[in-house]
Amino acid sequence: MGMGLLYAERAVREGAGAVVLWDRNAEALQDAAQRLRGLGSADVLPYTLDVSSTAQVAEKAEAVLAETGAPDVLINNAGIVRGKYFWEHTGTDIDAVMDVNTLAPMHITRAFLPGMIDRRTPARILNVASASGTLSVPKMSVYTASKWAVIGWSDSLRLELEEAGQGHIQVTTLIPSYIKTGMFEGARGPLMTPLMEPEYVVDRAWKALLAGKARVQLPWTVPLGSALRGLLPQPAWDVVAGRVFKVYQSMDHFTGRPPADPGAAASSAAGTGNRA
Repeated sequence: MGMGLLYAERAVREGAGAVVLWDRNAEALQDAAQRLRGLGSADVLPYTLDVSSTAQVAEKAEAVLAETGAPDVLINNAGIVRGKYFWEHTGTDIDAVMDVNTLAPMHITRAFLPGMIDRRTPARILNVASASGTLSVPKMSVYTASKWAVIGWSDSLRLELEEAGQGHIQVTTLIPSYIKTGMFEGARGPLMTPLMEPEYVVDRAWKALLAGKARVQLPWTVPLGSALRGLLPQPAWDVVAGRVFKVYQSMDHFTGRPPADPGAAASSAAGTGNRA
């Protein structure tokens, strides 16, 4: 669903030989697979699993490697958010957000990376982070922590591969502000930062990962905010972020997806194998 499906559609349209889909929602997964099969000649392979389960990730990754081999393009896209004050989170909330947003990309990448290294052909990894991983945001403390971790891990992985002589694998970190997927329903973008269309973000991210670009920050206010945060003393930044850009108020009206949405708990991770 959402952006995971858009990445998969892009892979099919650009001639992927095989596209692997992972999602916990079996019905939506089959619908997506059927839709993708109508777009091109790619072999579409859906796997039902919860990416927050290390055991399920290991099991399904082994199945994928046996069926299609290591992917040429791996997209870590699954994500969830809990919008509330930190002390209102339950232990389950905290574990779920960190498991899906932070640990799942690590375990998924660890499962496929050795095969990508050994194959010695060009490969790409896209890790989806968030602008909240660069700035503190009230009512999003756990989500923010999870995305800070993703940014640090993803860029460190990029450097490790380069240092180890594995430059055929390029890692791109996507750092977007709010996107109109429903996940952040009710959230308001900071000053001069409108909610972005998913198609726009996917297009920019796809082009960047193919080019091997290290980082994509969208829109232009995201790198600006990061730069100001680093330059200004904390009291001054709090004034700018709180009173000028309204970053600190962006989650005040957050509602998120309706609880009945079966994909809300852990939307999707898409690994696309481009064997054109």
